[in-house]
Amino acid sequence: MEKYPVQFVGAGPGDPELITVKGAKALEKADLIIYAGSLVPEPLLHWGRKDAEKLSSAEMHLEEIIQRMFETWQAGKKVVRLHSGDPSLYGAIFEQMRALREKNVSFEIIPGVSAAFAAAAALRIEYTIPEICQTLVLTRAEGRTPVPETEDLKALAEHKAAMAIYLSSGLAEKVQDVLEETYGQDAAVAVVYRASHPDELIIRTTVSELAESMRDQEISRQALIIIGAALEEPSLPGKQPASRLYDQKFSHGFRKGTGNEE
Repeated sequence: MEKYPVQFVGAGPGDPELITVKGAKALEKADLIIYAGSLVPEPLLHWGRKDAEKLSSAEMHLEEIIQRMFETWQAGKKVVRLHSGDPSLYGAIFEQMRALREKNVSFEIIPGVSAAFAAAAALRIEYTIPEICQTLVLTRAEGRTPVPETEDLKALAEHKAAMAIYLSSGLAEKVQDVLEETYGQDAAVAVVYRASHPDELIIRTTVSELAESMRDQEISRQALIIIGAALEEPSLPGKQPASRLYDQKFSHGFRKGTGNEE
C-alpha cells in the first residue's frame, strides 16, 4: 500500500489567501486535517475537501495528535498538520517530528508566511534599510516558557536591530522596561494585533507608552511588538541611502553600471 508523507503546512498569519499555493493544494488533497484550532481561522479550512476529516488540536494532547496522524498515514491516506504562520517559528513541531521519526513515518514541511511579515506589510515598512539596519531579530520575552540565558530579551535588544517580539503581549510592562533601557523612551514602536485578520489593529506609539497603549486597547494576546529603524524612517535625518541593487552606477552579475565599481 502506498503511503504519503505527513505534511506540516504553514497556514500563514490569518488571511486565507496568504497560504501558499502549495499549502492550499495540500489541503485540497488531504483526507485528515489536524489544525491549530485556537489560531487557524475557520475560512482556511475551506481549502480542504468537504468530506475530509477536520480536527482541532486545541483540545488534543501530543499523543492523541500523533496517534491520529499515524493511523491515517498507515491506512494510506493523506494527512495535513496545519499550523498558523510558518511551522518552523514557535510552531511546536519539533516534538511531533521526533515522534513521527520514532514510528518511521515520513513527513515533509510546507512553509508559510509568518506574522512578522504580515505585520511589516500592514505597517508598510522594510525591516532592512540599507546602511541603517540589516538585521531582524525574531524573539519572545521570557514568561511561563523560559528562554536560554544567551537569548535574554535585553541581551538581544542591546544590538538595536529591528525586532519582532512574539508571544509577549501579556508581558508588555516587562518588554517596555527592556526597550526603554536599550532603544530609549522616545523610540518608535508598533503593535500589530492579529495581523492580516479582518479585525487587525495597529498601534503606533513610543516605548514609554507601549504598555499603557496596549492596556487601553485590551491587547494581551495574538499581537506582535515591532521596533527598529524602519518605524523611525520618516523622521530620520537626511536622505536615506538607497539600495545599490538598482543604482545605475552599480555593476553586478546581471547589469553593467555606469560607474567605476566592479
